[in-house]
Amino acid sequence: MNEQRERPNIVFLFADDWGRYASAYRRHESEDTVNQLIDTPNFDRVAAEGAIFTNAHVPAPSCTPCRSSILSGTYFWETGLGAILDGAYWDESIPTYPMILEESGYQIGYTYKVWSPGKAENAPYGGQRTRYEPCGNRWREFSQEVSKKVPELGVDGAKELLFDETRGNFVAFLKNVPENKPFCYWWGPVNTHRSWERGSGKSLWGLEPDNLKGRMPEFLPDVPEIREDFNDYLGEVQAVDAGIGIILEELERAGELENTLVIVSGDHGIPGFPRAKCNLYDIGTQVSLAARWPGKIEPGKVVDDLVNLMSLAPTFLEAAGEQPPDNMVDSILPLLTSESEVRCDDEHEYVIFGRERHVAYARSGGLPYPSRAIRTRDFLYIRNFAPDRWPIGDPNGMEDPALVDAEEITRILSSASNRAVRSPFPDIDDGPTKHWMLVNRGVDGVRAKFDLAFGKRPSEELYDLRVDPYYMRNIAGDPSYSETRNTLSAKLLEILENHNDPRLTDVDCRFEESPFAGPVAAEWYEIPHNDVINKTIPIPY
Repeated sequence: MNEQRERPNIVFLFADDWGRYASAYRRHESEDTVNQLIDTPNFDRVAAEGAIFTNAHVPAPSCTPCRSSILSGTYFWETGLGAILDGAYWDESIPTYPMILEESGYQIGYTYKVWSPGKAENAPYGGQRTRYEPCGNRWREFSQEVSKKVPELGVDGAKELLFDETRGNFVAFLKNVPENKPFCYWWGPVNTHRSWERGSGKSLWGLEPDNLKGRMPEFLPDVPEIREDFNDYLGEVQAVDAGIGIILEELERAGELENTLVIVSGDHGIPGFPRAKCNLYDIGTQVSLAARWPGKIEPGKVVDDLVNLMSLAPTFLEAAGEQPPDNMVDSILPLLTSESEVRCDDEHEYVIFGRERHVAYARSGGLPYPSRAIRTRDFLYIRNFAPDRWPIGDPNGMEDPALVDAEEITRILSSASNRAVRSPFPDIDDGPTKHWMLVNRGVDGVRAKFDLAFGKRPSEELYDLRVDPYYMRNIAGDPSYSETRNTLSAKLLEILENHNDPRLTDVDCRFEESPFAGPVAAEWYEIPHNDVINKTIPIPY
């Protein structure tokens, strides 16, 4: 075997909006969690034959900054145009692991979503040149596509159509890899992103919504509409798992599985639910993570260390025998390949993550909601730099809790197209859960949960996760926790300063301006805020 072929293949299976939902986590949780209800045999296989991470978090709970961090191995604010959802171009001076691997002899390719938005020729993964979708891109609306074909083909037959799509796309990539050349491939399904077919969790996957009763987070109203919405999302998670199985099958059929580092994860938590995607709470930042590399990763390994997914870029490079650039954070390869399950060092005692802006028109003038957080095993501390702004976006006329007319709210929400911003609180994706909470926000027992999710937040938040696992009670002002708050605040600011976070150096920093936004994005902010509800503003996907 030549020297090139001895290098491992790198396969990254990375689903949009997939939080920490997989049946492999059952034994690491109590018996009343959501993961007790789903079945993800292929993720579980990767974990059983390799390692599972129980405390993995994303660098930012929004797709573009998260992916920019993962590709570059840096914090999202260090990625320039990649730091926000509507950055128009990638700064090619920032190295990314796929391009480094390509330069060192790897064949690279991807299917579905990797880094976006951005022009194809400027994307860090090489754009259209490395995209493999000859069999289509219908997977992005898995439940809708399958449901349309069920009357004709039945559930299993309808699913096979999309299974064949992912299989054909990946096989097309494998056929294009020269003999004895290692490859780096990214499979990026987006079906866990909204929207999905209502009722599909039950009709396509046999998941019963009522089984979620008493299992959902404390901050979610436990009502049938929200249980069904969550249940449909879990069905999409199982679809992702089926795709993982297809990739593993084709690697095995090609004789490549045993020489491949496979890593499986997602870019943030569940969309369209309070406190989740776009938020710095666990349901927004914590994700599934498993890795398989025969002969290197001991089967059944459990990693309890706190890790940030931006560590994957240097990890992939080190696994391939490359030296990561100096600007990248440290890799987690030692955690994967060590024989011990004991935490390695202080570095993995905490993770740092943050957010700026998700939807461009979430707030008047395109303003972001700047926040940073530090998560330890026991505590979550959040610093909100602009507490006067709406964290989930402007109410757009719904500030008054007396407005609960269901028909009017339905009209406003339904007027917003899938890729447009016209709804209230636009940083929460539209869907049944958001609709239910808007309609019922004045109801006793709901108002407090609504305010917690949609209302303004103080400059500091602190949660003791040992007694408050769903971060319901902010104890930042509790004198008995002052030492903890001060310690975590100091550590957070130290890391931000060491990594040149502009939030510490420029109090007027606006992530909608250069160097974080390109000329296309800048033009969008010229539209008056009052016109947003009446216009269709395209959001790059």
